Amino acid sequence: MANRSELTRAKLRSAWLFLAPMLVVLALVAGWPLIRTIWLGFTDANLSDLSKAEFVGFDNYLANYDGEWAGLLVEPLWWRAVYNTIWFAVVSVVLETILGTIVALVLNADFKGRALVRAAVLVPWAIPTIVSAKMWGWMLHDQFGVINDLLMRLHVISSPVAWTANADTAMWAVVMVDVWKTTPFMALLILAALQMLPSDCYEAAKVDGVHPVKVFFRVTLPLIRPALMVAVIFRALDALRIFDLIYVLTSNSRDTISMSGYARQQLVDFQEVGIGSAAATLLFVIIAIITAVALTAGKVRLSEEAR
Repeated sequence: MANRSELTRAKLRSAWLFLAPMLVVLALVAGWPLIRTIWLGFTDANLSDLSKAEFVGFDNYLANYDGEWAGLLVEPLWWRAVYNTIWFAVVSVVLETILGTIVALVLNADFKGRALVRAAVLVPWAIPTIVSAKMWGWMLHDQFGVINDLLMRLHVISSPVAWTANADTAMWAVVMVDVWKTTPFMALLILAALQMLPSDCYEAAKVDGVHPVKVFFRVTLPLIRPALMVAVIFRALDALRIFDLIYVLTSNSRDTISMSGYARQQLVDFQEVGIGSAAATLLFVIIAIITAVALTAGKVRLSEEAR
């Protein structure tokens, strides 16, 4: 027993020895910028001269000057950015999950040319986000875009629509492009889960004459739920960090600004490093809380299923 304990301790020492370089690099490239950003959020730092930054406490978040409240927590544009980001994350992830499941079920079926269709479906996901945004920006252009031309030929609309400039359609245009680009990612993860399912259940259901829709909801969906939750969490975290797609398509207007876009606006356009860092810190806290809640809920669900 003593020898086994010594062997275990030796393995642990070896593991930490191999992990040490990676942990040092991770602390340098991820830990230090994070700590630096959190610290700058408590200062009045300006991009023109960071050396003159002074500690101001929570004033960037909330402060009272002569009876009037100021700071991010009472800033309407910040809360508009929070609303836009969460709305975008919820709507886009729900649509991508539904469409990704449908695409995965189709790709999981046995038909001629399946390999070619699988490769074609992945093309939107392989295109860089900036390229996709510029391409769709031209397609949605109110004067030269092919979308308006097609819809007018089909008599769906009577005049060109400024999809990315109109406050009523801009966010929906962003969601549409994101769904087009990211649905293949969801389909790929769900397809991997579908291909690991046992065939016995489906053969028994086929013999019993159970309707395919009922088989999906009572057999397939419960079995792929863990993989589906992982895919949803990954996409939700990515959607909460949305910046480039909105910035390229809508020029980060007030109607579509995201939390990342707000932080970038304060840091670059206004050179207010302190307020921008505070916004980035709040974004980090919100994503961390959502991740912890999602992982906790997922763990509880998996434990219940294991019983």
